[in-house]
Amino acid sequence: MFSMLRKLLFLLLLVLPAVITITNEGNLVAYAQEDEVESEEDDIIEDDDEVNVADGTGVEVETTEGEEEEEEEEEEAKGSPDADTIILFTKPTGTGAELPAGKLVEFLVGFTNNGDKDFVLDAIDASFRYPMDFSFYIQNFTAIPYNRAVKPRQEATVMYSFFPAEAFAGRPLGLTINLAYHDADGNIFVEPVFNQTVNIIEIDEGMDGETFFLYVFMLAFAVLLLVAGHHFLSSFGRKKASKKPLMEMGTNKKDGVDYDWLPKEVLDDLKKTPRQSPQQRKTKRIASSK
Repeated sequence: MFSMLRKLLFLLLLVLPAVITITNEGNLVAYAQEDEVESEEDDIIEDDDEVNVADGTGVEVETTEGEEEEEEEEEEAKGSPDADTIILFTKPTGTGAELPAGKLVEFLVGFTNNGDKDFVLDAIDASFRYPMDFSFYIQNFTAIPYNRAVKPRQEATVMYSFFPAEAFAGRPLGLTINLAYHDADGNIFVEPVFNQTVNIIEIDEGMDGETFFLYVFMLAFAVLLLVAGHHFLSSFGRKKASKKPLMEMGTNKKDGVDYDWLPKEVLDDLKKTPRQSPQQRKTKRIASSK
C-alpha cells in the first residue's frame, strides 16, 4: 500500500508542471503580445517627436529665434570698417582692470576716420553687467551725447566719466562701454570700445571719523594709565619712606658742639681765649663787679 502511494505521488510530480504550462500558455503569449504593442507605441511617439522637431513646431524654433536675435544684436554692436577706436583710462590710470568703488572714473575714447565719408559721434554709454552673462544688466550709467563730426582722415577724442557704486566693492563686474556714431549715408554703428570683466576695489584714503575718534580714545586711555601709574608709584614711595626709621646724626666734635656755622674770626677768638666753665665765668664776673 505504501509503495502504491509513493508511485502516485511520483506521477503527480511529473504530470503537474506539464498541466500548468498548458493552462497558462495562452496568457504567456498574451503578455508577450502586449509588450510588443507597448514598444511599438513608444517608437511611434518618439517618431512623432522627431517629426515635430523637424517640422519646426517644437523647441528648435525657439532656439533658432534666440540665435537670430543674438546674431542681430551682434550685427548692431559692430563698428564701421572705416573707423578705428581706442580707449584710455585717465582716472585711475591703467588698463581699467581695477576701478575704485565710490570714486570718479574717467576715460578718453579716441576715434579715427579712415574712410572717405564724414562720421558723427552720437553718444557714449556705459553699464555694469553680470560677469557670467553680459546680457544681464546690473547698473546703467547715463549716456552722454556729443554730436561731433569727424572729417575723413581726421581724429577726435571724447571723454566720459562715471561713479561705481560703493555696494559693488570687492566684486568682479562686467563693464561694457559703447560708442554710437553714424556716417553721412545715415548708417548707424554701435561699437563696444570696452567689454571685459573688471574688479571693483575699495580704497582706504586718509583718516575717517571713526578712526580719528578711535585714536583719540586710545590716547586718552594711555594718558589715564600714565596718571594712574604715577599715582600708584608715588603712594608706594611715601609708604616705604614712612616705614623707614629716623636716625639722628650727631657731630664728630669732642665737646659735642658744632662750630662750623660760626665765622672764621669768631672761631679764631674762641681758640685764643681759654675755655672756662660757667661757674668760673660767674665767679670772674662777681670779682670784677667788686
